[in-house]
Amino acid sequence: MRIASLVAVLVALAAVASMGCIQGEAPRPSPAATVDATSLVLMLTPTPVTTPTLAPTESPSPAAPTGINETGLNKTTEVRMPRGIKDANLAVEVYASDKVFPGTTLFSNIHDAQKPRIVEVNMLGEVVWEYVLPENLKRYVNPGFDASRLSNNNVLFVLPLKGVYEVNRNGAIVWSYLDAKVSHDADRLANGNTLVVWGGADGKDDAQVKEISPEGKVVWSWCAKDYYNKAPYDTINRENSWTHANAATRLSNGNTLISLRNFQLTIEVAPNGSIVWSHDWSSFGNSVDPHDPELLSNDNLLVCLPPIDAPYPAVEINRTTGKTVWTYSKPGLMSSRDCDRLPNGNTMIVTVNTNIPRDESNGEKVWESQVIEVTPSGEIVWQLSLKNAPSTRSPGWLYKAERIPAESP
Repeated sequence: MRIASLVAVLVALAAVASMGCIQGEAPRPSPAATVDATSLVLMLTPTPVTTPTLAPTESPSPAAPTGINETGLNKTTEVRMPRGIKDANLAVEVYASDKVFPGTTLFSNIHDAQKPRIVEVNMLGEVVWEYVLPENLKRYVNPGFDASRLSNNNVLFVLPLKGVYEVNRNGAIVWSYLDAKVSHDADRLANGNTLVVWGGADGKDDAQVKEISPEGKVVWSWCAKDYYNKAPYDTINRENSWTHANAATRLSNGNTLISLRNFQLTIEVAPNGSIVWSHDWSSFGNSVDPHDPELLSNDNLLVCLPPIDAPYPAVEINRTTGKTVWTYSKPGLMSSRDCDRLPNGNTMIVTVNTNIPRDESNGEKVWESQVIEVTPSGEIVWQLSLKNAPSTRSPGWLYKAERIPAESP
C-alpha cells in the first residue's frame, strides 16, 4: 500500500510538472518550428506580379565562404542570410564574415543602359531582389539615381530631373512626386512627408530643399538666396547650377542638414531657415565637392569627397572644433558619392577603383565601381565590384548604397 501511495504521489507531481506550473512558472509554449534559409527566402519574398521585379524562386547553394554555414547562418554573428541568384555583373571579392556588419545591400545600378535597376544583394553578392525601371522611365536615369528602403519595406528612389517614386516589393509604383528639378536625394520623414533636394540646374529663384506632403503639397522649403546671395557665392555657376545641392537630412532636433556642393559647404538650418552651423570643406582642396553628410551619434560629421584629386574619399570631423578625427584613403580609390557609418563602427563607401587595367581597344578606359566596407583602422572587410561595365558607362555607375541589417534566425 505504501508503495502504491508513493507511486500515486509521484504520478500526480509529474502531471503538475508537465503543466509548467512548478514554483509559479508560467506555462511554456511549444517551441517555434525552425525554417531553413531557402524556405525563409520563399516565405518572405513575394512572387512578382510585374516584370520589373525579380524575386528568386530557387535558392542556389554555391560554396559558402569561411564563416557562413550551408544554411546561410553566419557562425559569428548568429544572423540569417537570405540566399538569392548569382549575377555575372556583381562580384564579392572580399568578405571577412566575422568583421562585417551583416545584412543586405541596396543600391542603384545603371551600367547597362537597357536595364537600369535597383538591386538588393546579400553578403555573397547574390541578388535577393531587384526592380528594373519600366521603359517610360529609363531615359531619366543618371549617376544621381538614389534608392533607399522604407520602414514599410517599400523602396523610395529618385530619378533626377523627373521625380521621386515609391515602389513596393512587387514592382508596383504606389506613390510619386514629379518635379523637373528634383536631384540626387529624397528621404521619407517620420511624419509621412518626403524631404526632397532641388539642386538640378538650380538658380537663385529656386528653393534648394522642399518638404512634400503625401498629397504632393510643399509644406516647408529652404532657399539659399536668403542667406548666400553675396560674395563669394553670388557669382558661382558650375554645370548650370548655382548651389548644386545634393543632400538633405532631417535631424532629430528638427533641424535640417544640407549639402551645397558648389559652395563647398555643409550647413545645418533651423525650421525657420536660419543657419545654425556651417562647415567649409575648401581646406581639403579646391572643389572637393562634399556629398552625403551624415551626423553621427557622437555629434561628429561624416562626409565623402568625390574628386579623384581629393585627399580622402571619406572624412569625419568634430563639429565643435572642425578638426578631422578620422579619414579613409587608398591610392587610386575615389569616392563615388556616398559613405555611411554602420552600427558596428565600420564605414561603407561607394567608390571607383582607378587602378584597374582599362580596356584600350576603343581608346577608352574603364574604371571599376565598388562598394567597400572598412574597419576604423582602414581594413577592407567586404568588397563588391561591378563587372563588365562598358567604357561608355564608366566610371561612376554605382552612386549610393545602403546596408539593411540582417534579421536574427
